Amino acid sequence: MLTREGEAKSRFVHQVFENIAKDYDRMNTLLSFCMHKVWRKFAMKKMNVKPGETAIDVCCGTCDWTISLARASKTGEIVGLDFSENMLDVGKQKVDKEALSGQIRLMHGDAMNLPFPDNTFDHATIGFALRNVPDLVQVLKEMKRVVKPGGQVVSLELSKPTWPPFRAVYYFYFQRILPLMGKWFAGRYEQYRWLPESLAPFPDYKELAKLMKEEAGLEEIRVYPLTGGITALHIGKKPING
Repeated sequence: MLTREGEAKSRFVHQVFENIAKDYDRMNTLLSFCMHKVWRKFAMKKMNVKPGETAIDVCCGTCDWTISLARASKTGEIVGLDFSENMLDVGKQKVDKEALSGQIRLMHGDAMNLPFPDNTFDHATIGFALRNVPDLVQVLKEMKRVVKPGGQVVSLELSKPTWPPFRAVYYFYFQRILPLMGKWFAGRYEQYRWLPESLAPFPDYKELAKLMKEEAGLEEIRVYPLTGGITALHIGKKPING
């Protein structure tokens, strides 16, 4: 059950993504200097999705990762789930354009309570959204629940640079410049100011790996800090007897 603070965060984040949906892809490319595509390609390489395997992309947004999973799987069903209908609408257009609507199923739903039985999927992914959920451990537990024993739970998320000089430059860009770019290019200052604010309380990549193991019950955690630590890929497995 959500706390009052969790409910408030959920409502606010929902409003943010409903408002920025139409500009999300363009701004994502601009603000990350196109690196989000490089990071996702790296994640797919490390996941090594096999033909026919199934996956759920939690908080799928506009479905870039959902589409990548479908291409790798070729025939396995891929579910994209998000709580923002506006983001899903944009994603559906992309799925249709790629002629993947027969393989990809898009759903409006809650990452905290996934509407699937235990042991359904081979993989569960969440990209650049774990810091936005009301309870990240609960989401990780849900992702673990719906993957099969031995299945992968994967998070690709912003993190915190470890080298002090680079960290100072990055935080200046992230906290001062990025919201202004949101205002200039998308007319959305408050929504893009939320991005650096959402990272502040979020665990760094070492802490997140610990949570995945000790709180969510995953094993064989692999961690890959990327681009100086501004992003991190985490891959954990559901225990065979879990």
